[in-house]
Amino acid sequence: MPKSKRSKLVSLTKVEKKNRSHKEAQIKLVCLSLAHDCYETYGYFLRRMQIQENVDKWKYCWLFEVGAYRNGHLQTVRNLWKGTARIFFSRSALMAKALGTSPEEEHKMGIHKLAQQIEGQVGLLFTDTEPQEVIEWFADFHPPDFARAGNIATRTVILPAGPVMQHHSDPPEPFPHNEEPQLRKLGLSTKMNRGVPTLDIPHKLCDKGKAVTAEQAQLLKLIGEKMVTFRVGLLARWEAASGEVVTIDGPRLSTEGQAEGGSDEEKEDEEMNLDTSSHPLLDRLRNQVEQFEAIQFTPLLASTRLLMKLPFAWLGLSTQLPLRYQDPPSLSMATQTPFKFQEGPDVFSPKDLVELGRPGVGVADQAGDLVLIPFSKYSFEEKQNKKTIYLAPLESTVKPYELPLAKTGETFWLTGTTVAHVVEGENKTLDLYTINVLYTTASGDTVASLQTESPKLVGSLPTNTATNFRYSTAAGRIVFSDYVYSDGKLSTVKEQDEAWENRGNTAYVYDSTFVRHWDTWVGPKTQSLFSVRLWQDPAREWHFGPDFVNLLEGTGHSSPVEPFGGTDDFDVSEHQVVYTTKDPELPEAWHTKQNIYVVDIAGGKPRELTSGQQGATHAPVFNAQGSKVAWTELDEDGYEADRFKIVIYDLKTNVRFTLTQKWDRSVDAMAFSKEGDFLYFTAGEHARVKVFALPVPPTPSESTTNPPLNHKYTNPIALTHEGAISGIQTLFYGRLLLTKSSLTSPNDVFYVRGLREFQTEIEQSESTVEFKGTIEQITKFTEDALKDKHLSVGEEFWFKGAEDIDVQGWILKPKGWKKGDKKKWPVVLLIHGGPQGAWEDQWSTRWNPNVFAQQGYFTVLINPTGNFTDAIAGDWGGRPFEDMIKGWKYVLENNPEIDPDRAVAAGASWGGYAINWIQGHPEFGFGFKALVCHDGVFDANYNGYSTDELFFFNHEWGGRPWEKKSAELSSNPHNYVHKWSTPQLLIHGSKDYRLPDTEGIAAFHALQQLGVPSRLVIFPDENHWVLNHGNSLKWHYEVFRWFDQFVGEGKAK
Repeated sequence: MPKSKRSKLVSLTKVEKKNRSHKEAQIKLVCLSLAHDCYETYGYFLRRMQIQENVDKWKYCWLFEVGAYRNGHLQTVRNLWKGTARIFFSRSALMAKALGTSPEEEHKMGIHKLAQQIEGQVGLLFTDTEPQEVIEWFADFHPPDFARAGNIATRTVILPAGPVMQHHSDPPEPFPHNEEPQLRKLGLSTKMNRGVPTLDIPHKLCDKGKAVTAEQAQLLKLIGEKMVTFRVGLLARWEAASGEVVTIDGPRLSTEGQAEGGSDEEKEDEEMNLDTSSHPLLDRLRNQVEQFEAIQFTPLLASTRLLMKLPFAWLGLSTQLPLRYQDPPSLSMATQTPFKFQEGPDVFSPKDLVELGRPGVGVADQAGDLVLIPFSKYSFEEKQNKKTIYLAPLESTVKPYELPLAKTGETFWLTGTTVAHVVEGENKTLDLYTINVLYTTASGDTVASLQTESPKLVGSLPTNTATNFRYSTAAGRIVFSDYVYSDGKLSTVKEQDEAWENRGNTAYVYDSTFVRHWDTWVGPKTQSLFSVRLWQDPAREWHFGPDFVNLLEGTGHSSPVEPFGGTDDFDVSEHQVVYTTKDPELPEAWHTKQNIYVVDIAGGKPRELTSGQQGATHAPVFNAQGSKVAWTELDEDGYEADRFKIVIYDLKTNVRFTLTQKWDRSVDAMAFSKEGDFLYFTAGEHARVKVFALPVPPTPSESTTNPPLNHKYTNPIALTHEGAISGIQTLFYGRLLLTKSSLTSPNDVFYVRGLREFQTEIEQSESTVEFKGTIEQITKFTEDALKDKHLSVGEEFWFKGAEDIDVQGWILKPKGWKKGDKKKWPVVLLIHGGPQGAWEDQWSTRWNPNVFAQQGYFTVLINPTGNFTDAIAGDWGGRPFEDMIKGWKYVLENNPEIDPDRAVAAGASWGGYAINWIQGHPEFGFGFKALVCHDGVFDANYNGYSTDELFFFNHEWGGRPWEKKSAELSSNPHNYVHKWSTPQLLIHGSKDYRLPDTEGIAAFHALQQLGVPSRLVIFPDENHWVLNHGNSLKWHYEVFRWFDQFVGEGKAK
């Protein structure tokens, strides 16, 4: 029987009654949807209104398209045209509707002809700039970028057999071992060879004219191969004055692979400053949406009733044009504006600084006729750092002569007419060449000349890491340093290197520290000093080798001392070598003690010369007779910034005595006079590095640190008074060679005359003697490059600091400053590192005060407590800041041209600590609008565990990090993070093991969570300093861009 149509299955399940809560939830959902539509509708009308307002404002409206669309490049266009143009890259329908697509609807005469051409991915550019300039600008703007899946390859790319290289750096570098699995995943048949991903055969990555796959696109990006070009194509132009529309002829741009395309309305919302709070209803609805959980039925229902009174056409519009409401950013960043360096023929820009030639320290031959000067110069255009060697005569008008060398490498004197040149050879060795110098002085009809013969190969060294060469003519031996394994043999280094590289893992295992030092993980090799024969036969032919003697074998010594030791850590005489080394019996990470030893140049057992009670030692030198040794020495083990004093050791009587025990300066480089009766040395004084002289006293009867000496032996006399001396060498005939730089010039070579008369006067006089000799300049390497830059020599000022002590500082006026001009200028305070450092009258390739001044800033450099060495220990957050506060007040009071509302500050290392400390102490009253912290301390206590040289923290903070110290508790920046509020840029190198990059990252995370405008710049391949030329320019760009963002022109208050 058929079922009845009325037959139904009736469920007896009880259905829950729809209660009041259910109804409220339904109403909430409806209201939230309506509120969202209101926001989007409101944004649509505002954007449309903004387009129409720009039609009324500008002379021209351009229609453009984009090829190889990238948000970053389009943003660059926006930034570069900001202030002179307005760009919209919204939905086509919205832009066309705003302009009007018919004569009846057009917003302004003739513009509907442009609106009718709007289709696809296009944008509008409003500007007053003349058409030809616009066309030329966009024709020149075509930055390259990486291809994406779907892009057509513009060339065939073949990866050669061998290591797979990354071309992001210059020169290219091989991929690290940990990326080999990813390379294989993307289709490369790689295998590991000595820890490097390697191809056995060439691999064709892509074919010209074919679409790039997703895997190919990823590989092209990994290797750094840019395949496409971002372009803006101009399609048409509307002119307000005539109403005419001009179509631009030309092929349309390809849009394949443009997955990132589309409108850019979020960026336009920011530029238009869409303010939904201007409508009270939308403001109320927004607040209720943001507080969804707190919404109650009654107020929501009231809002719903209000909402129902809005025109339904308005409410429904968002279903056709689904616009979005953009929440305000959590960080109130200052407006991002286009930034460019101040540049020009009369401006010393950051790029000029990086590309300026860099002369090294001059070294004269034994006779004192010629000087060797290393020189390097980087070119961004060539992407090359050219290194060369110059020869310059001291007693001639002949200009410095560039050695015609095919390869770069170390050079050093063998005789007065022969230079040794060490260059990279085959199979990871070094080849040693000799170069004969042909130099004649002017005499009668003879014209002075300087030239060299072709290099001659003498022999090879078994590794390519040997360095720091010195030559003893009398012994016929060269002494140099190199890295060796525990067996101490150079002959086995290559074999052991290969075994280490192919050990099958990448682990480093440590049973003691150092674990890593400065910028390097400590490996299985250490530095040692070696000696090998190099002599000339009667026919004047040179011979080399064959046996290399390890002078430190079996001692546990390592010299030069890492990380900065070089030829200043040892010296050679006719028959001996003197050197400094860390005490082998002490843990080197928390001890600074270094011992001085002397050893026979052909090998033997070293003999210690130090007392055993000292701290660090440095710069040991022989006198010309080989009978005495002098070095600089610190009193305290564990204190690296103590005052260096001169110690002399008489090798004939075995008596050691201290010469400058009571002199309150710290000695650096030293040299005996040729006769051995005087010492010349450098030391910092009043923000200069000067050359001083002292006669060598008679050797006392027994060793002592405080011998009874006449005042002429204890009161050094200055020979120089300006600049910074970085190298000295005594010459025959009462002369002294020195290398000097200043705030306005890199290194140049000078020599001093009149030392014989000066020495005689000191010996015969019982009163203070003044040096009356002459100082003559030999080289002028950068004079032409800097002559039109008008660099500032710096104005020195003094003020009363903490405890009424006189404190020194410098101020450099900005480029364009004129006395009496009423213009107000921004000001930057640069804070030095150390903390026992100083801003000196010295050239810098990193923190150069003239670069800051030439970019338009009053540049202030204060040398607070810390330059007084002992005064800052345990008081990092105290006296130095009292000095800086008083110095800052002095500067503002005495320079009315400074705008205190446009003040910024920057510092590195201890200066970076100072920036973080200032952040947490607004009561200091500096009023800085922006800060820059480079490699600074964030958490001092944690840094006591993580730093490489543990002795530094232990001394500066009064103990180890787990010990209770009031200094640590009161002077640690991270304890005051809750008070941080000033915008701050943080810069850090990931290979900085002195202050690891976690210090910068931690500070950045704190600022971000506090909502303080902040930016982090990380250099993965840099240490405590930024040394790479491209990175240096980027460093300057980010620093000045940050400052300009907050105190640039028109940003006062």
